[in-house]
Amino acid sequence: MTHSLAYVWSMTTQPPDHTHETSFGLGVAASLRRPSVELRRQIPAVYEGFRSLHDEAFADAALSRRTKELIALAIAVGQQCDGCMASHARGAVEHGASVEEVAETLGVCIAMMGGPGTVYAPRAFAAYQEFAERHAARAGAGQPTP
Repeated sequence: MTHSLAYVWSMTTQPPDHTHETSFGLGVAASLRRPSVELRRQIPAVYEGFRSLHDEAFADAALSRRTKELIALAIAVGQQCDGCMASHARGAVEHGASVEEVAETLGVCIAMMGGPGTVYAPRAFAAYQEFAERHAARAGAGQPTP
């Protein structure tokens, strides 16, 4: 069997290795923290440029920050980016998106994406729920909620 055929065969006979199967929000964010810090140390100017772009793109203007977080969450689902879904699910919570707004946003993803949307939209919804629960717990405990 050639190398490429062996790879394809292994992909169909072995389950995927998802290290964050039970946590699409907090777990994904935690797993990316260390490598992100290490990479940021190597290329700080790139990260500073990205942060500047992000801050400008997400600033309240004609569209609210909440709306922009919902758009970004939808794009993250479309790109099948678990780290992006975690980041923008957290942003949606922090900027006041309701569960209904998130669900409707993800419904559009499913309509536009078909089958893959039915896989990645629930991941994004689970991430939103994790961050919303943490936000509510912190608020109930009198802790700051970013």
